[in-house]
Amino acid sequence: MDTKNIRNFCIIAHIDHGKSTLADRLLEITGTVEKRKLKEQTMDQLDLEREKGITIKLKAVRMNYSFGKDNNQTYQLNLIDTPGHVDFSYEVSRSLAACEGAILVVDATQGIEAQTVSNVYKALEADLTIIPVINKIDVKGHQADEVEQDLINTFGFKREEILRVSAKTGENVETLLKELITKVPPPTPKEREKTLKALIFDTFYDDYLGVVAVVKITEGTLQKTKENEEIYFLASQKAATVQEIGIFTPQRKKTGTLKTGEVGYVATGLKDIHSIHVGDTLTYYNQKEDVQPLPGYKEIKPFVFVSIYPIENDDFKDLRKALEKLALSDAALTYEPESSGALGFGFRCGFLGLLHADVVQERLEREYNLELISTTPSVEYKVNLTGGETEFVKRPSEMPDRSRIESIEEPWILINIVSPAEYVGNIITLCEKRRGVQRSMEYPTENRVIFEYELPLSELIANFFDDLKSTSSGFASLDYEFLEYRQADVVKLDILVHGDVVEPLSHMVLRREAERKGRDVLLKLKEILPKQQFKVALQAAIGGRIVARENLPAMRKTVLQGIYGGHRERKDKLLERQKKGKERLKRIGSVDVPQEAFRKILSS
Repeated sequence: MDTKNIRNFCIIAHIDHGKSTLADRLLEITGTVEKRKLKEQTMDQLDLEREKGITIKLKAVRMNYSFGKDNNQTYQLNLIDTPGHVDFSYEVSRSLAACEGAILVVDATQGIEAQTVSNVYKALEADLTIIPVINKIDVKGHQADEVEQDLINTFGFKREEILRVSAKTGENVETLLKELITKVPPPTPKEREKTLKALIFDTFYDDYLGVVAVVKITEGTLQKTKENEEIYFLASQKAATVQEIGIFTPQRKKTGTLKTGEVGYVATGLKDIHSIHVGDTLTYYNQKEDVQPLPGYKEIKPFVFVSIYPIENDDFKDLRKALEKLALSDAALTYEPESSGALGFGFRCGFLGLLHADVVQERLEREYNLELISTTPSVEYKVNLTGGETEFVKRPSEMPDRSRIESIEEPWILINIVSPAEYVGNIITLCEKRRGVQRSMEYPTENRVIFEYELPLSELIANFFDDLKSTSSGFASLDYEFLEYRQADVVKLDILVHGDVVEPLSHMVLRREAERKGRDVLLKLKEILPKQQFKVALQAAIGGRIVARENLPAMRKTVLQGIYGGHRERKDKLLERQKKGKERLKRIGSVDVPQEAFRKILSS
């Protein structure tokens, strides 16, 4: 097809604004999927995506649509359906790089939210043509007029540019298709058509074809040559032989060729999904010296770390296999084995955010029938040593000796909060309580405010989102991105039971909060731990300094039980013998913290 008739676009929206439903209507109107085969959220193929109502993994689909005088012009429309949650914002940015246009969907009942603002700015940075759409005009009591004015005030759209549609009923969706073809420019052809250059914006694994890269051809033609000419990935410096080339309709369909401007897939035969990176540039092996990488590539770096253990130690091998399979379709998931004297063998896993962690754990439990326990989420600290070296520490047990530490830095993020104006005071109080530094506060309308705060990532993963929803009655929304590492007075807080450090309960805390957080853990331990024959000391310590202490009282069992009458001297003798026995037990005894206690503490 002529490049002039190709349109590459994506749909960007906040969660639950109707992005997936709009994609369904586009598939229906273009005849890409028969109406009888169409189901809700056709592009969302995971059960979790359907249940949670969110897109977790981006998808691509090619649609053909005839438009023009007497329908004599056929256009190739490549839709890239992007995730709507902040945890997957890197996937969104790479999707935008593969497009020339974007449909911005805003809910007529909810208005502009944090991810809406973030995605619009990403689309503007990518120099995309944006078509603003107000969705759900079929819902009674919608506020389309207010939302339209908000879009004008916030982003500078003109009133005539904004379309009102109902993705559910299909009202005005065909008009949107025509607007898309009219306003979004086609891919710009390059001069050197013989040189292949393609952007990789997604990967997944196929049991038969190996790693499959989803690509947009920015220059040249990708095809399986007779000589089986190898393709090459510039960032990972890997070579591979083309196994299959095709498009998504939305199922995979072999075509054998992808030309300039087209979106599709290439199967590489490689067995390790980490050998191909999202954002990398693809070319032919013999052209690698002539090709410059496409801009914007960066490695996906996990932000949040969680240790996952099977409740039954015999399930460790099954957990390893399950993580291996999940990692084949999720290049952002990292994992490495670790062991704990209390919890057995497990894995330290890295995630893009809390939702990503929740989704992976839920898939492990549901799809692989595993019972799991996970530790409290933590972040990666940057430790500067006295010798000038730098270490990145993911878990408290990796922390170097205090005498070697020059300083510790923690990750900070830039957050955007969109909220009704009536909750301004509550949100400012929450952010200041969580060490937030305000950058800006704007009122696009008199009823809505947009905050920009700098915040430590460790504060975000400590139930910040839940507190934000509570303090704003559920109306505030949040978006964030990594900012930088900053110095912090962070210490390793150890929990000791009867003088022994319980490593799974150790965690990194601010020095000024060590006593309070240590006491919280000790009080939980005191409730959960079974009593012993002797008094047990529960302590929280920083290095060799005890900052909090609780005592677990001894089991109350008297040796006088069953003795009726007798001389006082005999009773005193028995009590003294019991006292000495308890003191001896206290000196030589040990306390085993049962797994059930860990589960209760970590789950709370």
